[in-house]
Amino acid sequence: MGQDRGKYDFYLGLGLAVSSSIFIGGSFILKKKGLLRLARKGSMRAGQGGHAYLKEWLWWAGLLSMGAGEAANFAAYAFAPATLVTPLGALSVLVSAVLSSYFLSERLNLHGKLGCLLSILGSTTMVIHAPQEEEISSLEHMAQKLVDPGFLVFATLVVIVALIFIFVVGPRHGQTNILVYITICSVIGALSVSCVKGLGIAIKEALAGGGVARRPLAWLLLLGLLACVSTQINYLNKALDIFNTSLVTPIYYVFFTTSVLSCSAILFKEWGGMGAADVIGTLSGFLTIIVGIFLLHAFKDVSVSMASLAVAMRKEERGASPGSANGTASHYELLLHGEDGEMGGAPYESVSRRNGAAAAALDH
Repeated sequence: MGQDRGKYDFYLGLGLAVSSSIFIGGSFILKKKGLLRLARKGSMRAGQGGHAYLKEWLWWAGLLSMGAGEAANFAAYAFAPATLVTPLGALSVLVSAVLSSYFLSERLNLHGKLGCLLSILGSTTMVIHAPQEEEISSLEHMAQKLVDPGFLVFATLVVIVALIFIFVVGPRHGQTNILVYITICSVIGALSVSCVKGLGIAIKEALAGGGVARRPLAWLLLLGLLACVSTQINYLNKALDIFNTSLVTPIYYVFFTTSVLSCSAILFKEWGGMGAADVIGTLSGFLTIIVGIFLLHAFKDVSVSMASLAVAMRKEERGASPGSANGTASHYELLLHGEDGEMGGAPYESVSRRNGAAAAALDH
């Protein structure tokens, strides 16, 4: 009976984790559709400080979808091991990328697809090799962890970085650099996950008959979670409003996962018992994430596809380009110029990151 119960819990947790990724991935699409509708109506956009999205039902549908996904993800940890649930969060990136190609007319070039794949693989590798967190059984134990000097220093640095990005970097570079608003969401997300873990412990104690409502820590965790989530929603909306969803989703996933893993390592002292294999695996995963982010960000405006790659290979075989010393053109030159030698051919047009392009595509 115990073995059957364990299998039931495992598959229930697996189903919750997969459904969580579907809900969260779809939430990005719903929010983006709502923001695009507001842009076509002429409302002040979220990237410019507007909050007209609060009156758009599609945006609220996206928010509810994200809430359902987060609730399913939270419940999944109660039934399945974290080494299964956390990597499955990468599925939300794939769901969002596939749905955006159908409903938002957004495209990723070959570099972007490889970057997404590498980012997911790197994050998954980091989670697989990360040590298990220390068990926390009560709010008193959680309170001891929260006042640990290491975590206090980390939390202080997170708040300072977030404030600098919000008040200094954001107004100057938020409209042009995709990493600004995503960084704000990610670093604040590390604190929000810590609050969620603490509230989960409080809920378990409340269900067991403990007097949680009379403990100040439970209310502080709740207020901290509300403050963190509201900040994340605000700046994630700005990032989605300005940049391509297929770029925002994987970059946010990688940054958020890295931030949460760092916070968990400091708060729960997980790294003390790591073996050499886990250290190498974690570092390898982190380097893979860096490569994936580089491919996503550095080549976002270069139009490269499998079709253009085939054209480049055929032209190289014919030796048609005179620009190369050995009579053959470089792959990259051919990929950029296309078969007619001109930039901007129809199959090779630059992939737009801006909402205007997406809105125009939707109108047609």
